[in-house]
Parts: sequence; structure tokens; C-alpha cells
Amino acid sequence: MMLKLFFIVNCILIICILNISVTASDHESNQEKQPIVITSESLTADNKDNTAIFEGSVVAKTDEFTINSDRMTVYSDADANTIKMIHASGNIKVFKSETVLFSDEAEYFADEEKIIFTGSPRAVQKGNVITGSEIIFFLEDERAIVQKSRVVLKNKKEAK
Repeated sequence: MMLKLFFIVNCILIICILNISVTASDHESNQEKQPIVITSESLTADNKDNTAIFEGSVVAKTDEFTINSDRMTVYSDADANTIKMIHASGNIKVFKSETVLFSDEAEYFADEEKIIFTGSPRAVQKGNVITGSEIIFFLEDERAIVQKSRVVLKNKKEAK
């Protein structure tokens, strides 16, 4: 039990160091990338594969967006001390500005700053709803590409 606790604490420290390293290196190169803070009910880390699996009420937050899911796997690049990709599954909700995206699966690619939503993806913004087979959301410029799209626009009544 003590060994398991030590391993979990070690993994949390590695993730914290990873986030600090990402922030420090980006600050030096004048880029404004923020650390990703992830909380969950449990964490399983694999140092050989550079992965961390978060399960149960998972929340990943940056200053720009929040991802909620049932399970999340974080893939990191140990050499560069950066997060490469995050795969989330189960009850996905992503909050970004005035947009909320829902799906069964989502993959975040840090280098491209995009999230690919699959499994009944749906985006909601100010009452307007977009659905499709796949939604690719580009975080930096807040634009999306939707495959097999269906758009429902909310009709606003003008005040007279």
C-alpha cells in the first residue's frame, strides 16, 4: 500500500514538473501556452510509455478551455517535457468561451491546438446547435470543420 501511494505521489509530481517545464520553456520562447491541470478520482501512470490514465470525474483545465470526461489518457514526450496528446472518452464536455462541445470521444493535439470530437459530437453556441459525424475544433482561432453537418440556428425576434 505504501509503495502504491509513493508511486501515485511520484506520478503527480512528474505531471506538475511537466506542466511547470512546459510553461517555463514556452515563456522563454515568448509563447503563451498555459499548463494543463488535471483532476480525477484515480490516476495510473506508466513512465515507460509516458502515459497517465485519469479515471472518474476527470477535469482538465487551462486558462482557455476545460474538458470534462469519464476517462482521459495523457500522452507526453519525455524528451521535450511536453504533453503531446490527450484522449478523452465518456460524457465529454468542452467549455471554450461561449461554446460548449459534447461527444463520446475527443482527442486533443497540443502541437496543432485542436480537438477532434467523434461519437455524436454536438457544439452549442448562444442557442445555435451544430451536429455531425466529426467536429474538428481549432482552439487558437475558434473555428471548426464539421463532417456530415446539421445546423440548427436559433431565430431571434427583433424588439419593436
